[in-house]
Parts: sequence; C-alpha cells; structure tokens
Amino acid sequence: MNNSVTNTARMLWASLRMLLVLTVVTGVLYPLAVTGIGQLAFHDKANGSMVKVDGKEVGSALIGQSWNIKGTDKPDPKWFQGRPSNSGYDPLSTGSSQLGTSDPTLVKNVKAAKKQVAEFNDVPQSEVPKDAVTGSASAIDPDISKEYADIQVKRVAEHNGLTVAQVRKLVKDHTDGRTAGFLGEPTINVLELNIAIKELARN
Repeated sequence: MNNSVTNTARMLWASLRMLLVLTVVTGVLYPLAVTGIGQLAFHDKANGSMVKVDGKEVGSALIGQSWNIKGTDKPDPKWFQGRPSNSGYDPLSTGSSQLGTSDPTLVKNVKAAKKQVAEFNDVPQSEVPKDAVTGSASAIDPDISKEYADIQVKRVAEHNGLTVAQVRKLVKDHTDGRTAGFLGEPTINVLELNIAIKELARN
C-alpha cells in the first residue's frame, strides 16, 4: 500500500514538473523567441503591415477597406474600388458568402454587380472581370487584378483632374508580379494605389 502511494506521488510530482517545464518552454520562451525574431527580421509585417501617410496610419496593406463616399454606401468615383466584401471588410468577421457557383442568389448578385460596375466605370459588361463582382474567401482581400484596375483608370483620372496616361503609369508602377514568378496572377494593392493617386492629384 505504501509503495503504491509512494509511486503514485512520485509519478504525480514528475508529471507536474514536466507540465511546468513545458509551460515555460512552449508558453513563454518559444512565443518570446518567435516574437523577437519577427520584430527584428520582419518588423513591418509582424505589426500588421500598417501604411502611414504624413505620419498617420491610414490602413493595412493586408486588409481591404471601403472606398465609398463618406457617410454613404455609394462608391466614391475618385478612388479605385476593391473587391466586394461579404463582411464589410471587417477583419474580425472574415469569410465568404458560402454560396455555390450555381446558387441562384449568387448568380443574381453577380449579374447585378456586373451591371453596376459596368455603369460606374462606363465600360461594357463584357469587360468587367470576375474579381470586380465576387469577393475573396477572406472577404478582406486588399488587392485587385490588373484587369479590374484598367477599367477604372478613366473614371479615376477624370475625377482627380489627372490624365489617363498619368493614372495608367501609377497602375503599372503598383502592379506586383506573380508570386515566385509563376504562381497566381499580377495584383495591385488598392490602398497603396489610392494613396499614390491622392499624392499626384494634390501636387
């Protein structure tokens, strides 16, 4: 009986010591090490890739945002528009609409969106790319395709007092190539492009 109690106490004490050691290593030391490496080697990314203009944070390069006329749900013609968001670009509520490609609701919404985008940019519906009328899986995609940017160039130029050539150059300058040179498609960060538009328009 005494041996049994002693063995149980010994095993319990060993388990508690192991729990303490693992808690310190995996719950304290490892997170601190990873955080330290992140801050030293990838400071910008580790802190949310925040974008600043005149010393003020205006958003994150990793999270899309609304470019509507202030106080309304209407898109502002001065700015390049991002992909539709099922969550209203809320980073705490990410996720797609979960509607299948053949779902009548999705088909109806896409048709309506295509018509709206075409009219807003004064282009034929046939020129409206898929990312202009469908949201991403996260609902906060900060990037758009070059095709979507291209159909917005004329509108943005007109409403900012710029030439089409000036805006096209900015689009070209802000186009990121395929990942590793062959994965995915070229993309454009909407926030960074609109900041460049604002800078050029006020100069």
